[in-house]
Amino acid sequence: MFIITVIKLLLIALNIFPSRFTNRRIMFLIYMTNLVTHVMMDEPRFAQPIPNVTVAVGRDANLPCVVEHLGGYKVAWIHIDRQMILTIHRHVISRIPRYSITYTDNTWLLHVNQAHQDDRGYYMCQVNTNPMISQVGYLQVVVPPNILDIESTPSSVAVRENQNINMTCRADGFPTPKIIWRREDGEEIAVEKKKKVLVYDGDVLPLTKVSRNEMGAYLCIATNGVPPSVSKRIILDVEFSPMIWVPNQLVGAPAGTDVTIDCHTEAHPKAIIYWVYNSVMVLPSKKYKTDYTENSYRAHMKLTIRNLQYGDFGNYRCISKNSLGETEGSIRVYEIPLPSTPSKQVTHTTVESRESNIIPSLRNDTTKSLQTDVYGMKNDLFTGSGSSLAGSGSSSAASSSSSSSMQTSLLPGGATGNSLSALSGGGGAGGGAGAGGKGSLAIGKSMFYTERPPNSNAAAGLLHRLSCLSAGLILLLATL
Repeated sequence: MFIITVIKLLLIALNIFPSRFTNRRIMFLIYMTNLVTHVMMDEPRFAQPIPNVTVAVGRDANLPCVVEHLGGYKVAWIHIDRQMILTIHRHVISRIPRYSITYTDNTWLLHVNQAHQDDRGYYMCQVNTNPMISQVGYLQVVVPPNILDIESTPSSVAVRENQNINMTCRADGFPTPKIIWRREDGEEIAVEKKKKVLVYDGDVLPLTKVSRNEMGAYLCIATNGVPPSVSKRIILDVEFSPMIWVPNQLVGAPAGTDVTIDCHTEAHPKAIIYWVYNSVMVLPSKKYKTDYTENSYRAHMKLTIRNLQYGDFGNYRCISKNSLGETEGSIRVYEIPLPSTPSKQVTHTTVESRESNIIPSLRNDTTKSLQTDVYGMKNDLFTGSGSSLAGSGSSSAASSSSSSSMQTSLLPGGATGNSLSALSGGGGAGGGAGAGGKGSLAIGKSMFYTERPPNSNAAAGLLHRLSCLSAGLILLLATL
C-alpha cells in the first residue's frame, strides 16, 4: 500500500509540473525513486505458504514459516482455534510445554511435541508490520481406531439354539472408523438366513435363529486409514442338549480277539461322555481301552475290548450328558465263529523228515493189508473146498466105492489110501487101507486140480480182490 501511494504522488507531481523541469525537481524525483526502491527492497514478505501437516496422535509435528527481509519486525505464532498466542519471535508465550520455536535461515519453525487431538486446527504466522501481514496453515491430528469394550458385546456370549442375537462393536478414532465383521474360520456369515456373506459392514451384526454351525469366533475389525487397524474377538457359544450317532449298532467278533466300538456325539456346553456295560461304568483297564477325540462341540468316543470272552458279549451303551439334557446310544457285540486259517507251508527239510517218517508206516500198513488180503483169500478158498470135501468124506462112509474112486482121482500122483478127508481132520470108516499114513499135506507142497476148482465163487472173489489190490499198489507207488 505504501509503495502504491508513493507512485501516485510521483505521478501527481509530474502532472502538476509537466513543463517546468529544473535541477531541483529532477533531484527530487531521483530521491523519491530511491526511497521507493529502498522501501520495496526492505519490506518483509513470506517466501512460501505454510503447508498443511498431518500427524498421528502422540507424534511430533513441525510447522514452518519462511519470512524474507524481516528487518526489525517480529514473527508470532497463534493457534486460531484456541485463540492462543503461542510464540513471539524467539519466546514461547504459551504455558503448554509441548510448544517450542526455532529460527534457521529465515525460517521460523513451530514444534508441537507429542501432538494431542486438541492441537488439531489452524495456525497463523504473523509479522507485525503496518498493516500486519500473515498466513495460515492447518495441523491435522489423526487418531487410529480404538474399540470401546464398554459399548461392545463381551468377548464371550452364549445363546440357545434357534434363538436370535445381535452382536455389537463400537469404536472411536479420527477419522471415524469403519466396522466390518468376519468369521475367524473363514466361513460365511448367515445374515437373515437366506443371505450369506464373507464380510458384513456395520456396528451391529444381527443373527437370527442361530444354529450350532454358526458357533465359533467372530472378528470385529475397525479401520479408518490410520495404522494400525484393531479387532476384537467375540466367541459365540450356541447351547443345545446332547445328540448321539452310532455308526454300527451290531458288531460281531470271534472269541479271543479284540474289538473296537465307537459313538459320535454333539453337545454344548461340553458333555460328560462315558461307556456303560451291565449297568456299570466302563473304566480304562487291561481289559478296556477308551479314546476320546474332541473338536468344538463334536466328540468321537471309542471303546476297545481286549481278548473277548463269553462274558464280554452283550449290549454296550455310550452316554452323553450336559446341563441341558442326556442321551445314549446302544451297541450290541455278538460272537461269530473264528475263521479257519490255511495251513502254513513247511520247509524242504521238514517235508523230507515227514516223508522219512511216513513212508515206512505206509509200507508197514500196506504190507499188513496185503497179508490180510492174502490170508483172507486163502481162508475163502480152503474153507469152501474143505466144506465140500468134508461132505464128500462123510458121504464116503455111506458109499465107500464111489468115494474111494473120487479120492483116488483127487490125490496127487494118483496114490491110493490118502483121503482128502484127512485134510479136514476126519478119517472115514472105509479108509482103513490108508490108516497107516496120517494123510496130512506137507508144508510147502502145492495142490493141483485136474478137474475144476473146488469152489468157483471163491476163485472169482480172489481174482477181483487181486485186481483191486494191484490197482491200489500202483496208486500208492505213484503218490510216493
